[in-house]
Amino acid sequence: MDYFLTEDQIELRDLARRIAQEKIAPLSEKYDEEQIFPWDIVKIMAQADLFAVLIPEEYDGLSGKVMDLAVVTEELCKVDAGISLAFGATGLGMYPILLSGNEEQKQKYLPQIATGEKLAAFAITEANAGSDASAIETTATKDGDFYVLNGTKQWITNGGEAEIYTVFAMTDKTKGARGASCFIVEKGTPGFSFGKKENKMGIRASATRELIFEDCRIPKENLIAKEGMGFLVAMKTFDKSRPMVAAQALGIAQGAFEVAVKYSKERKQFGQPISSFQAVQYMLADMATQIEAARAMIFQTAKMIDAGTKKYAKESAMCKYFASDMAMKVTTDAVQILGGYGYMKEYPVEKMMRDAKIMQIYEGTNQIQRGIVASHILKEY
Repeated sequence: MDYFLTEDQIELRDLARRIAQEKIAPLSEKYDEEQIFPWDIVKIMAQADLFAVLIPEEYDGLSGKVMDLAVVTEELCKVDAGISLAFGATGLGMYPILLSGNEEQKQKYLPQIATGEKLAAFAITEANAGSDASAIETTATKDGDFYVLNGTKQWITNGGEAEIYTVFAMTDKTKGARGASCFIVEKGTPGFSFGKKENKMGIRASATRELIFEDCRIPKENLIAKEGMGFLVAMKTFDKSRPMVAAQALGIAQGAFEVAVKYSKERKQFGQPISSFQAVQYMLADMATQIEAARAMIFQTAKMIDAGTKKYAKESAMCKYFASDMAMKVTTDAVQILGGYGYMKEYPVEKMMRDAKIMQIYEGTNQIQRGIVASHILKEY
């Protein structure tokens, strides 16, 4: 389908595709197997100004448009979603600053992200605060011109690798969700350390670690927005970042689909390519249709956000759960089409199936997304 991409978006798509195919693809299997964080690919993406796509022009970026990010993200994730997360997770970590930070914070941190000099990470999840983000236990206590952070964050993407962290902590536990605040914490701050690198099912080239805060003192200037606005900062961030997760899922599905189509034409059984069998044809038709439906939803939502629409929480949640459920189904079907070969690591669909699963979980489980959509529907009708 023609999504009427601009010339700039076509150039971005082609650039991201070349980087994915020429630079990422040869390393994908090794980096997944050995859990290598892709600093060499980060440098290539930085030199190609891909990180600048995350940031608006007024902060030394190139774009900041969600549609541009969706186009780039799909192309990168068609080859390797784990390696690509160095880019995607930086966007998530950056959004609280861009959407809710003051001008001084934006001027200080966003240009560093635009150049790819520093990666970012978003830290809200804890051992007892997953879907219930309001249950966070990390605290931030005001002490003169500083806040003192204590607590532990869990399963933080880009953890240990990023230099800039947007961290959520309770400044007033008595107020529940309204007592949460958001802070910028820089790597190397005394009292800020990292736990072990997690050994994951998928996205294994992406670093996932604990963040540990022990009397970590940060200047009061690092508070984003105001005390008690942390939950609103997080929700604004998720509303804008969820189409990015959907684009990750879209890329994984498209990559798996292309492998399955190619294989179906080459693999012969009963004297003919398996693509000639109706059972396989129907699977391919369903896969293609589901992918196209997800792409249409994601691109439409991205354009709606870029056009300045003020309310898009429902559409963002729809994108996230529809695309990630689709990616799980498409990758499972791709493994099925490849049969025994699909189950082996020498073919990429095995990895794509593992990578797809996290898309249904992080940045709000798909059950949470359905709840968000339902709540908006019930208010609208």
